[in-house]
Amino acid sequence: MEKKQNPLFVGTLAKGLRLLRAFDESHVSLSLAELVTLTGLEKSAVQRMAHTLHQEGMLERDPGTRRYRPSHAWLELAYAYYWSDPLISRVLPKLVEFSRVHGETVNLAQISGDHIIYSLRLPNQRTQFAASIVGRRVPALGTASGRVILATWSDDEVAHALETWPIRAATPKTITDRGAIADGIACASQDGYSITQGQMMLNEISLAVPIVGIDGRANAALQVAVSSHSFDIERVREELLPALLDTASGIPG
Repeated sequence: MEKKQNPLFVGTLAKGLRLLRAFDESHVSLSLAELVTLTGLEKSAVQRMAHTLHQEGMLERDPGTRRYRPSHAWLELAYAYYWSDPLISRVLPKLVEFSRVHGETVNLAQISGDHIIYSLRLPNQRTQFAASIVGRRVPALGTASGRVILATWSDDEVAHALETWPIRAATPKTITDRGAIADGIACASQDGYSITQGQMMLNEISLAVPIVGIDGRANAALQVAVSSHSFDIERVREELLPALLDTASGIPG
């Protein structure tokens, strides 16, 4: 309601963006009918917007099936984002060096609303394809990165996040109890790092440390993902945590 009352808000543009956001890892190509269902918009509006986005090069359209999918223009936007965010250029050389020395998957996770988004990913040879794609968003409360970022925020902000942010059970081991998640954030605040196991992917141990700004607050974290078949939590603490903390300390937030 607040957006619609703002004279600067362009409703048609917002609807077009809603249509683009219908595409994700579960919906890589969509028919007109599927776009209508996913967006909740009227068919005539979806038809006009999909056609316009196709003509403007934002969507590809299969001439046989008439299904739409994202175009290369999305990669151009991602390219522009990488140049626009100074944190990317500061972090990338550090991740390359960490990956070279330790040979494990290491990521840059940034807070994105109530999710974290993986902005940089340096996978190792064992990493699954889905876990190597830049731009993946997952609910922040279910991740070591989200919890260690929240651990640097104010008590009121943490309380709001615990009350309102979404939780999704990605695996049978995903913690969905908000009290238990609150305990995890408190531990991360005390320890300066967070370790989770089997939360987003089974048999994965995730270690995250915050990238803290001069105000003591973090909006990003470095995260290492290892297989529980090769590591246990104690080994992660002993072998990877000191190096990850050292890497993060050399990155201005």
